[in-house]
Amino acid sequence: MTGPEPLVVVGDVLLDEDIEGVATRLAPDAPAPVVDVTGDHRHPGGAGLAAALAARGGRDVVLVTALGEDPASEAVRQQLGGRVRLLELPLHGTLPVKTRVLAGGRPLVRIDRGGGTPGEPDEAVREALAGAQAVLVADYGRHTAGAVRPHLEEAARRTPLVWDPHPRGETPVPGARLVTPNAGEAVTLCAGTPGVPGDSLGAFAERGTELAERWRAAGVAVTLGERGVLLTRPGGGTPMLIPAPFHADGDTCGAGDCFAAATVAGLADGLLPEEALQRAVAEAAAFVAAGGAGNPDLWHTPVAPVPAQDPAADAFELAREVRARGGTVVATGGCFDLVHAGHVGLLESARRIGDCLIVCLNSDASVTRRKGPGRPLTPATDRARVLAALGSVDAVVVFEEDTPERVLERLRPDVWVKGGDYSVQELPEAEVVRTWGGQAVVLPYLDGHSTTSLARRAAEAVK
Repeated sequence: MTGPEPLVVVGDVLLDEDIEGVATRLAPDAPAPVVDVTGDHRHPGGAGLAAALAARGGRDVVLVTALGEDPASEAVRQQLGGRVRLLELPLHGTLPVKTRVLAGGRPLVRIDRGGGTPGEPDEAVREALAGAQAVLVADYGRHTAGAVRPHLEEAARRTPLVWDPHPRGETPVPGARLVTPNAGEAVTLCAGTPGVPGDSLGAFAERGTELAERWRAAGVAVTLGERGVLLTRPGGGTPMLIPAPFHADGDTCGAGDCFAAATVAGLADGLLPEEALQRAVAEAAAFVAAGGAGNPDLWHTPVAPVPAQDPAADAFELAREVRARGGTVVATGGCFDLVHAGHVGLLESARRIGDCLIVCLNSDASVTRRKGPGRPLTPATDRARVLAALGSVDAVVVFEEDTPERVLERLRPDVWVKGGDYSVQELPEAEVVRTWGGQAVVLPYLDGHSTTSLARRAAEAVK
């Protein structure tokens, strides 16, 4: 294999079909709703959806899965073509098809049909896993993970491996960096285990610890829907709860695949497990809010790239991608020397204005010229990393000048945002933004939380 190491997804592909319609009456021969069909959509599900989501932004993804010669398998090949590289195991049977009938956007019934047994992997599968940057196992209980298990055990010894389990699937291989059951799966997998009844955080912490020890995994991240994700490790200890950044109303179908794909992509980018999970929670919430797996833009519109380990490298490409699909680019700027509650509130409000938020960050030399000797308190690399870790921030770009006009001319945001301690007339950037039809706005700012005042109070406290 040539080029950068790929991210490898191993698992069971399904064909998901959504039959959408409206139901305004009952059938005359039974108390069942009559659905007048308005649309019919088909797309890859299971490991196929996870691989497509992991490949957003141009990431090289290899999907190892079992496909046959049936129409459903061919439909999956066509939709994944150009998005991921397929390494196929033979499928003895037909690809599973999962059909949902929805009325008013809500599922009425699900119909499952098809199924088969995967054959043996070839040498290309072993080579792909041996050269993987990171591995995701999307197990849907259809035995692909079992067919590839010896190679997965080898991969887990040398590369980050995330296992998204299924109650009827394989046991995760020892050494998995993270295993990501949802709440229902955790309950089922711990059925019969004493001491863990109920759905409290404490109960899920016990379940997560028990599963981490049983599977010999470095960590188990139990997804809890609106409550976020609970990270536990073998041996107990205090679990980490990663809350969702906002309440997402929408179709949750595929949210687990999105979460697992974003988690393994974060690990591939060199993030710590906690950082990868925080990114994944935010991406899963955005995925649900956008319509979940049934969102047609997921398969027909390029998706803006996820910020890489160096978020500045992607800021300009992100702006171009968002503009190309008709979205609104929002930018703001400042020193952000000590990120505090005022900053967080401003950034969250700014992000809600448009489709992405890019922070223009003063360099260390620029901060010193503006704030004087002794500033910044935090170097630009650390400030950029803190900002990029916030769910409201999509990218960060550092500029050297005193004001960001030059970087704004490259970004060309639709909206330029500053906090309420400014007026639009005072902003030197306002006139620049207007030259391409953009608008400068001032947002309310949480008073009394400036970096200068915080630093002054801290200095007085140690006198």
